[in-house]
Amino acid sequence: MSKTPTYSPANTLVVLDFETSGLSPNQGARAIEIGAVLIEQGQITARFSELMNPGFRINSFIEDYTGISNQMLAHAAPCAEVMARFAAFIGKHHLVAHNAAFDQRFLDAEFAQIGHQYPGQFGCSLLLARRLYPEAINHQLATLVRHKQLPSDGTFHRALADAEMTGHLWLRMLADLKQGYAITEPPFSLMQKIMAKTKAEVPKFLRQYARG
Repeated sequence: MSKTPTYSPANTLVVLDFETSGLSPNQGARAIEIGAVLIEQGQITARFSELMNPGFRINSFIEDYTGISNQMLAHAAPCAEVMARFAAFIGKHHLVAHNAAFDQRFLDAEFAQIGHQYPGQFGCSLLLARRLYPEAINHQLATLVRHKQLPSDGTFHRALADAEMTGHLWLRMLADLKQGYAITEPPFSLMQKIMAKTKAEVPKFLRQYARG
């Protein structure tokens, strides 16, 4: 990947979520839906949401889990067309997903199909929430939405709905850094550093960061 600027604010990035035909692109799974929100200066300013036809039928478990049917996918554009449009949407922004390792695998695999590389880096809202909210009973997206009383229409396992909730979670974590540690407009690199710390290390690290 190409280098990114030294300073890039954590309140401007793209939050994404995939629904897929299986667990791993290494086992032949493909993306079947992509949803994303663009956050600019702490506000959701744009959305991207498309089904994509993987070129084969998905199984009944995936249909039931996501609510995405084979009939819906039959009328969707091929993955390559959708991912080309999504590449334009994300541009050079950094990316965030909940359990980012999963979404990054599929993003990399789908972009490889069209020969595209993105310059941004990934952040994981799941890892960050584990560091900032150790008191939560677990760190699944639905649990964190309830725990922090985040906006939600009650829809889960559809890509845009999950991306929107993850976006609200990310913004809440930025707000809590400001409230708890007086850290305003943190760089994306700080969020990555928090993710790499143990839960026990995070409070001291943030206090030291806030003091400069």
